[in-house]
Amino acid sequence: MPPTKTKTEKTTETRILFRNIDEPGLSKISTYKRLGGYKSLVKAYTEMTPEDLLAELEASDLRGRGGAGFSMGKKASFLPRGDMDKYLCCNADESEPGTFKDRELMQKNPHQLIEGMVIAARAAGANRCFIYIRGEYVLQADTLDRAVAEAYEAGYLGEDVCGTGEQVELVVHRGAGAYICGEETALLDSLEGKRGNPRLKPPFPAVEGLYGGPTLINNVETLSNLPHIVASGAEWFRSFGTEQSPGTKVVSVSGDVAKPGNYEIELGVPVRGIIDDLAGGASGKAKLKCFFPGGSSSPVLTVEEGMDLPYSFEAMADAGSMLGSGSIIVCDEETSVVELALRVARFYHHESCGKCTPCREGTNWTVKMLERLSHGEATPIDLETIVSVQGNITGNCLCVLGDSMAAPVSALVAKYRPEFDQAISMGGVNGHATAGNGHGGDALPDVAWPLGAGSAG
Repeated sequence: MPPTKTKTEKTTETRILFRNIDEPGLSKISTYKRLGGYKSLVKAYTEMTPEDLLAELEASDLRGRGGAGFSMGKKASFLPRGDMDKYLCCNADESEPGTFKDRELMQKNPHQLIEGMVIAARAAGANRCFIYIRGEYVLQADTLDRAVAEAYEAGYLGEDVCGTGEQVELVVHRGAGAYICGEETALLDSLEGKRGNPRLKPPFPAVEGLYGGPTLINNVETLSNLPHIVASGAEWFRSFGTEQSPGTKVVSVSGDVAKPGNYEIELGVPVRGIIDDLAGGASGKAKLKCFFPGGSSSPVLTVEEGMDLPYSFEAMADAGSMLGSGSIIVCDEETSVVELALRVARFYHHESCGKCTPCREGTNWTVKMLERLSHGEATPIDLETIVSVQGNITGNCLCVLGDSMAAPVSALVAKYRPEFDQAISMGGVNGHATAGNGHGGDALPDVAWPLGAGSAG
């Protein structure tokens, strides 16, 4: 294992997925192959059996980088064996506010993702692959289309992958701007041409997924790790990170920081190192106040709670939050917590598919109560209603969208209750009723909110 950094050591990037990210022409297959690309795919198909490949992925303990953090190899092992159409879906519907890592991976290094998908297809026994990409990623989708065409021409996709007689087909499918389609079963419905609604589970996609067939669904970053694991081995991969969180993580840092952007770090480095050393610390004179460790759906951690914690799946969970998609949204002391909670609630209310009552009604009532707080029209009972509604949402929805609003709103109210009480007693944010759109004068962090609903205010 690499030596553990002390608090006095500066945190630096550990680049694996981003090793050649700024190489000119990397999106072209000629450049990618010159840098060693597709050697892992050839190795996986000519030197390893599917069973060997799956065992190597399980041994690496690569955890899903899309939010859930479940073992990728174990997930692939759930698919039944046998001669049938099996599907691999890459979830590239990157719509979580504050998350923009997959965008850079697809735009600059699309062949890394394609190679990872073809390797994953062999491990899972899949022969039909889809990249479900959010509709707003027009440039990235065009880049992927060109890269897929190059991979077909080179024999890495099609009916005879690397001359082995194995068939792997890949299609880039563009979504239509619905956040809910980032939920894996809603993604499947959308791929089938239906309205993107979550499915009741079980059955799980590994048993009955796309077109009723066994389906493996993984995130862009997760699949992009596979060429490196095949090339260097599971033991090498586990030499990075922590025992429970091996490998590196591309972290999207946004908000009130001097240098927002994507940084690839070894899992387990201190949060302070990511925010202060890599992202440059606070962007203004105000001190930092709190941060979302894993996108807007993760409960906030105060600076005192979280800055000196290791950035890993287990540490964030132990602190009462989650690593999620690996997107750190930073807020300084000038941020209005009431306005921040309202902005989060508005996004999830707008993006709710409306299929289940706790989410449909709960997100609606949360927005209404927070608007009353912001406008200076609230009473103490409104705050109690907000807390009660979050409790009724949590764990009672078909998918995690309702919980994705309830968790951060509950955390903001619990940790900054005096600010909510002050908004009630002082007649709104800043001590006066604000404009009808619900946004007062306090600054909100400059976050990479998705187009549309999340950009309100």
